[in-house]
Parts: sequence; C-alpha cells; structure tokens
Amino acid sequence: MKNFLVKTIANAAALLVAIWILQDITLTGDSTGKKAWTLILVALLFGVVNFLVKPVVKLLTLPLFILTLGLITLVINALMLLLTSWLADLFDLNFHVEGFWTAVLGGLIISVVSWAMNVALPDKD
Repeated sequence: MKNFLVKTIANAAALLVAIWILQDITLTGDSTGKKAWTLILVALLFGVVNFLVKPVVKLLTLPLFILTLGLITLVINALMLLLTSWLADLFDLNFHVEGFWTAVLGGLIISVVSWAMNVALPDKD
C-alpha cells in the first residue's frame, strides 16, 4: 500500500511540474483545494493507464522498439498522457493536454520527474 501511495505522489509531482512548465497542459479549478484534489485524481488515473494500457501497447509495438532502439517510448508516453487527458474529460476532471507535441514534451518531463521522485522517495512496503 505504501508503494502505491509513493507512486501516486510521484505521478502527482511529475504532472504538476509538466503543468507548470508547459502552457498547453492545463489544470483548472475554482480553488487551490479543488486543483489539488483534481491533480491527485488525475495522478491516479495516469497510474491506472500506465499500469493497464502501457504494457499492452509496448508488447504490440515490440518490433518498433527494436527498430527505433527504444525511442518509440517517447511516443507511447505521449499517447498515455493524451489518453489520460481524454479520460479526465470523461470523468469531468479539469485536466487537458493540447496537441501531440505538447504530449511528447510533457511525457518526457513526467518521465524524468517521476524517475527522480521514485529515486528520492522510499518504496518499501
């Protein structure tokens, strides 16, 4: 359970950094509390998308991983971010990613920050 909490906090921090850096990734709300709650829900949604969908997509694109020496990961991360944005819209969460190239850059930022957060935070149960 502690590992799940740490990964959710890391996802939320990574999403927050991407929102802060890129103007086309937006998180809107009336108050700071509502924005924080939305950020946590989007981080959970992002974690579920990465847990359920990403392995299937990686398996289906295995030849592209070999062909591009792993650079297709940037595109897959962008697609996971766009899918999270689309699902957030379905759940009436005020999170939106505008455009594919913004998603590529956002996915890169989220990957780096999430990696750093997972290194810094403990992950033992």
